[in-house]
Amino acid sequence: MLIEERVAGATRVGAASPQATLSVEDLYLQFGSRQVLKGVNADFPPGQVTALIGPTGCGKTTLLRSLNRLHDSRPGVQIDGRVLLNGEDIYQRGANVRDLRRRVGMLFQRPNPFPQSIRENISLGARIHGLWSRGEAVSRTEAILRDVGLWDAVGDRLNSTPFMLSGGQQQLLCLARALAVEPEVLLLDEPTSSLDPRSTGRIEELIAGLKGKMTVVFVTHNLQQAARSADHVLFLLDGETVESTSAQQFFSGPADPRSRAYVEGRTA
Repeated sequence: MLIEERVAGATRVGAASPQATLSVEDLYLQFGSRQVLKGVNADFPPGQVTALIGPTGCGKTTLLRSLNRLHDSRPGVQIDGRVLLNGEDIYQRGANVRDLRRRVGMLFQRPNPFPQSIRENISLGARIHGLWSRGEAVSRTEAILRDVGLWDAVGDRLNSTPFMLSGGQQQLLCLARALAVEPEVLLLDEPTSSLDPRSTGRIEELIAGLKGKMTVVFVTHNLQQAARSADHVLFLLDGETVESTSAQQFFSGPADPRSRAYVEGRTA
């Protein structure tokens, strides 16, 4: 279940579940004739936050979405290689994709609330997966909305549409919805790119609170955000892994000259 800690005055939110191991082995992915990922290998440290960075079109979002099989229904997609969640290949025959997408949650670049009430956005998935009983839904909905800092704004209108909320509030609601199903891994695709600085700060604070509680992987074009929020960095270029290292090492002294050029805003 969700837990909350108070550390140095900040709220820390997370899931009381074992830390997941997640890795990618020789992952190739193409759409039709276009090869997007070219033998990517990566380990995502359990319980840490990994930033996926690289120039536009390098394959960051494609890689992120492959980690919970969001490309499955796309026409012409071809995927080779393995994505291992706790040692099990998520692409193996017979894998339970519905259960995978509970265990590996996703927050998209733009908020995508369900067209149900605010209350149902939070509780529906948890009830479907058998995590909450109807009797628990009221108290646990309130708890998670408090965790993400939305309760004061929406507590008196839980039966209202979420589309009346601001963009930042909708994104916090979608994050709360993802956390309600107690994922082992949380994927975030540029989750603050369309938000104001205050909402961005709140999302970053919540990401920080997940460290040690679950494995987090997020895509960002903002190198300052990656340096602030990430423990680990995976740098992609033209669909290939260039460097995978600690955030501190990457931003203080990357090993590959292409990484140094990217950090300094130069062409290698």
